[in-house]
Amino acid sequence: MGLDEYQKDVDEWANQFDPAYWPALEQLARLTEETGEVAREINHLHGTKKKKSSEETKELSDELVDVIFTICCIANNHKINLDEAWAEMMNKKMYGRDKNRFEKKE
Repeated sequence: MGLDEYQKDVDEWANQFDPAYWPALEQLARLTEETGEVAREINHLHGTKKKKSSEETKELSDELVDVIFTICCIANNHKINLDEAWAEMMNKKMYGRDKNRFEKKE
């Protein structure tokens, strides 16, 4: 499944509502919240801050998908095709400015 299919799924879901998408600053706030939840889960898994016994169990995968969902909302709201944007970014990474940026395996 490509990013365009994720965007289509999100758009079908969002278009049930009026308005279909939150205003831009609310989307940014939502992305910030979701990213914080990813950070919290990673900290629980790998950091020194462990969950309290009273905290509900959350999966890192669920939190990552929440970030992707929110990014799709932002992209749809701004008429950005993430497949095209992804291809452009990977072209830069593989063949453009970043191709020799990092040390490669031998």
